[in-house]
Amino acid sequence: MRYAQPILRLIRAFSRLPGIGEKTASRLTLFLLNAKDDYVDEFIRSIEEVREKVKICPVCMTFSDKVPCGICLDASRDDATICVVGDYKDMVAIEAAGSYRGRYHILHGHIAPLKGIGPDEIKIKELTERLLSGAVKEVILATAFDSEGEATAFYIKKVLEPFNLKLTRIASGIPVGGCIEYMDPSTLARAMDGRNDI
Repeated sequence: MRYAQPILRLIRAFSRLPGIGEKTASRLTLFLLNAKDDYVDEFIRSIEEVREKVKICPVCMTFSDKVPCGICLDASRDDATICVVGDYKDMVAIEAAGSYRGRYHILHGHIAPLKGIGPDEIKIKELTERLLSGAVKEVILATAFDSEGEATAFYIKKVLEPFNLKLTRIASGIPVGGCIEYMDPSTLARAMDGRNDI
């Protein structure tokens, strides 16, 4: 049976979302078709509100409904430290941990030549512009530990060398509660290389 064209368009729209295949897109579409009008109206309003009100903070490049964002406006934050992350969700995860009280810079991606993403496609230039004031003393690179994240960290390291500031990389290795016997060789190697004094 063929779906009506409006239903097909919605299925296609859902299937373009990350992690959503055609079957899940079909289920979501059929759920909305069967949902009560007030739920569907709220769903539509939520999407419209995000589109209209959420912007990129001109300072740290995060998503926010305030300009600048709440973190950039927070006077209790350490202005001397910037944590560079690949994506908004990475910043949210670090914030949820509750131990970091500095500033952020969101790159909105990683360098990925095979995908056609070079340094100019992510927010590296905006990072260097922030460093011109001289207030920042340390930049923490918290990009992913895959090939794209590592390439991005390496590139940023080269770009930031002239700024003469402390450049650090978040640690990687065995997670809290992890058993050594179950770790892959790459994770174990990183843990050994990144060992600390006790």
